[in-house]
Amino acid sequence: MGSAATATAAISNVFVYGSLLADDVVRVLLSRVPPSSPAILPDFHRFSIKGRVYPAILPVEDKKVIGKVLIGITPPELDILDSFEDDEYERKTVDVLLKDSSEKLQAHTYVWLNKTDPNLYGEWDFEEWKVVHMDNFLNMTKGFMEEITAPDSKTRVETQFLPTTQTVPPDPPPVILAP
Repeated sequence: MGSAATATAAISNVFVYGSLLADDVVRVLLSRVPPSSPAILPDFHRFSIKGRVYPAILPVEDKKVIGKVLIGITPPELDILDSFEDDEYERKTVDVLLKDSSEKLQAHTYVWLNKTDPNLYGEWDFEEWKVVHMDNFLNMTKGFMEEITAPDSKTRVETQFLPTTQTVPPDPPPVILAP
């Protein structure tokens, strides 16, 4: 059995800035709402993405992203968040400022990989998202969790290379025509 120091070293803080600001979304993913603290991520900007209901962040000097830090995220929970954020994001460690105390804290966050994505624009608005998209997003999140917790679930990478399960009927017997 590992020591308490080893166990606490594996616990993470995660800065969230989009759909994960909604406790209901976090509850569906993690089966709990961890403690959190309002926070600011300096020198980043939160963009809207054309055709998507969730945002992306990228480093932008002299900008800031308002969000919150989820505190005490376990390794299995971090794995769920990694899967949820998919391969368009990269988990990075950043320094955030807690709004209540201005204390600096290290946290993981998910940064958009495509720094030159032409679909990024403007500023994403959480309050608008809650009114317009949250209900549908919650249903999608529930479906995501059902998919990854199913006994026979596969990762997206695994499913990309699976052979089709469709059965191909055998070739019919040759037809022999009489002269």
